[in-house]
Amino acid sequence: MATAAAPEASRASASPALRLTGVGKTYIKRRSLLEMALHPWRRAERVEGLVDVDLEVPRGMLYGLLGPNGAGKTTLLKILACLILPTQGKAEVEGRDVATEDQEVRRVIGFVTSDERSFYWRVSGEDNLMFFARLYGLSAAEARRRTRDLLAAMELEEVAKRQFMSYSSGMKQRLAICRALLHDPPVLCLDEPTRSLDPIAAKHLRQFIRQSLHRERGKTILLATHNLQEAEDLCQRLAVLHRGRVLREGALHEIAARLPGREQYLIEVQGVAALPNDPRWSLDPEPPRDGLVRLAAAVDRGGRPFSDLLQALLAGGGTIVACTRREPGLQEVFDQMEREGVR
Repeated sequence: MATAAAPEASRASASPALRLTGVGKTYIKRRSLLEMALHPWRRAERVEGLVDVDLEVPRGMLYGLLGPNGAGKTTLLKILACLILPTQGKAEVEGRDVATEDQEVRRVIGFVTSDERSFYWRVSGEDNLMFFARLYGLSAAEARRRTRDLLAAMELEEVAKRQFMSYSSGMKQRLAICRALLHDPPVLCLDEPTRSLDPIAAKHLRQFIRQSLHRERGKTILLATHNLQEAEDLCQRLAVLHRGRVLREGALHEIAARLPGREQYLIEVQGVAALPNDPRWSLDPEPPRDGLVRLAAAVDRGGRPFSDLLQALLAGGGTIVACTRREPGLQEVFDQMEREGVR
């Protein structure tokens, strides 16, 4: 048995947690009976859900899928969770092909949707988890232990005996995460988990994802969201989807560095007698304190424009106390995409 398991372990350890190669998904749009009667020979319309997606997510990473509604985020997650098959290309989870090794994939992945309808609404949260734990193949004792531990971790012990239908949106979402963790999968796919939550519940859930699931349990997490602030706060790397295609991929600073435009700096200068008018900088509206002048500066990308700016400031006889580069946020990245006509 050990010899047979060795190649399996080697295969999993040698591959990223998630890998998509040339993945595409085409849907055939349903036609109404009237359309088929009036135009029986017209071909059904085809809709591209994903187009030639190449993506790799390393183990243990909190990775974001960002894009507007209809960008293809949910389609990508459903392919990884073996709920639908790709029309073309190959998708792997922990080195296992979703098309040919779906049973193995389901053992190593957990999927959480934002609109959970598969729970039994008249049954308690605890009994729901017990039922799904047995479907995962857990023994009665193990199912009871896992259910108890997860309800405690998600702070649902007090409502465990209540019917699911009485739960708030936040409770339902946390119970869905409990279910995804019943078989302790190394990979989690979260589809807009905070979409229906109030701000306080959303904040607590983000903290749980970041601290408990990612840092403490070491889960690989693929988080789909259209919330720019959520992606910026949580994700180590991002893929920006639009109409089924990957437009940008990388850490936020890498995505921002590839955008055209100017670099932003915050500069503090002390002891300068007077600053000449210069379109490259603007003064802080607050009056100087202790001779410290604060500037917001924008220069063209590249080393020389920034050097020229510093030399101009030093020529005024002052001392540069601090200089901080301000990285653009995701909102600015999306604004730039709109200016480029991507959307």
